[in-house]
Amino acid sequence: MLHVLLHEPEIPPNTGNAIRLCANTGAQLHLIGKLGFELDEPRLRRAGLDYHEMTCVTQHATVADCLAAIGPTRLWVVETGGTQRHTDVAYAAGDSLLFGSETRGLSEGLLLTLPPHVRISLPMRPGNRSLNLSNAVAVTVFEAWRQLGFSGS
Repeated sequence: MLHVLLHEPEIPPNTGNAIRLCANTGAQLHLIGKLGFELDEPRLRRAGLDYHEMTCVTQHATVADCLAAIGPTRLWVVETGGTQRHTDVAYAAGDSLLFGSETRGLSEGLLLTLPPHVRISLPMRPGNRSLNLSNAVAVTVFEAWRQLGFSGS
């Protein structure tokens, strides 16, 4: 099973899409820090449809709290400017994928606490800033799940 960690997500439909994705791939969703919405917000529920009951969504105050709750895991930080592509990583069951908020990404302070070799990025055309959060989550989770042989499908 994979763990998807969203740090301070701001846009309800992106988190709703992540809920639906996690339900369909068997991943667990972890929401970290201050959310830009309430978990019962209608836009979140509409994007997640009826998948809320089919996946585990857990809230944590900090990344450290989240990782402690997950237990032993390898952390991959998905961030523009990562040192390697998401397709160059050999994922393992139990890996955690950390994504930043839609408008800020991950703070420089948080990034400084994480080793550079765990930073991965998605390829994009030159001059583009970033992908939509739910799209980045989907692309990364499906690559990891593909490498794991779509286990559980």
